[in-house]
Amino acid sequence: MLSRTFALYNRTFRASTLKAALSQTPLTYPVRHFHRTHPAMSTVKTHSSLTVVSTPNAPAAIGPYAQAIKAGDLLFLSGCIPLNAQGQLVGEGDVTAQTHQVLANLKAVVEAGGSELGKVIKTTVFLKSMNDFATVNGIYSSFFGQHTPARSAVEVARLPKDVLVEIEAIVSLK
Repeated sequence: MLSRTFALYNRTFRASTLKAALSQTPLTYPVRHFHRTHPAMSTVKTHSSLTVVSTPNAPAAIGPYAQAIKAGDLLFLSGCIPLNAQGQLVGEGDVTAQTHQVLANLKAVVEAGGSELGKVIKTTVFLKSMNDFATVNGIYSSFFGQHTPARSAVEVARLPKDVLVEIEAIVSLK
């Protein structure tokens, strides 16, 4: 008969004694709970080398993030979704209206960060459906004109507030 052995907590047990070993060995693991009130989290502050960018001309962040962050000569925009400056959804179910609003929000944040659309280095376009790609691409193309930033476009399962499109960007400040 082949003898099988198993390792548990750096100890080796035969199959016949594993059940007994398990009943005698406490299976406890350290559990760490981090949430907003945890002391380790409450002391985190934005480093002095970073600058938070915020503008009333685009919707306020709907979570614990900034509209954009300046880091050195770069501006990193969070994903822009089709909310107006008052936080109301624009164009429910209409990818054309939503794309125009997203790009208007992106422009407002870029300008609030001290840059311009011609300095956008890269964008990432998140689409609820890749079937909307041609529509979004046409609006995006006319928005940026002859400037063609590097870009990725991906279909995602779901976006915040069930919108159809979201765009984030990296922009030069030089």
